[in-house]
Amino acid sequence: MISLLIGLAIGAAISEITFIFLRDSARPPETIILSIPPGTAQSVARGEQPPSLPDKMTFVVGDSLVVRNQDSVDHQLGPLWVPSGAEANLKLGTVASLAYECSFQTSSYMGIDVREPVTMGTRLYGIFYAGLPLGVLLALYSIIIPVKKEKETSPAS
Repeated sequence: MISLLIGLAIGAAISEITFIFLRDSARPPETIILSIPPGTAQSVARGEQPPSLPDKMTFVVGDSLVVRNQDSVDHQLGPLWVPSGAEANLKLGTVASLAYECSFQTSSYMGIDVREPVTMGTRLYGIFYAGLPLGVLLALYSIIIPVKKEKETSPAS
């Protein structure tokens, strides 16, 4: 039993360290608004990256990306055509790593990474998936390789 608890504790530590790198996908689906500021087309034509626009974005399954075009020029992001002064919506329903053609980036594309959301259930699954086998192995090793006990020597008679 102690070996199982030790294994679960080590599994929890490993799982939580891994979770640190996945924090951006540890949220429920939401609507994310991406605003294209005025003057973006001119900045891109000069080869300047608009400071408020990321070149890669990370989402979770179920997110909706709303692109608002505040520029005086029509823009495109993958399947979305966004006229000047309008907005368009992209529903992100499956896990994917996409590179969309993008008219408001100097590189002419935008990376979109869609991940499964990390929930408490996912975290618990990771702890048990790593911790239980480790605990069983520790228990087996403690049975197979017994702790050596010093032999008591009896006094000479």
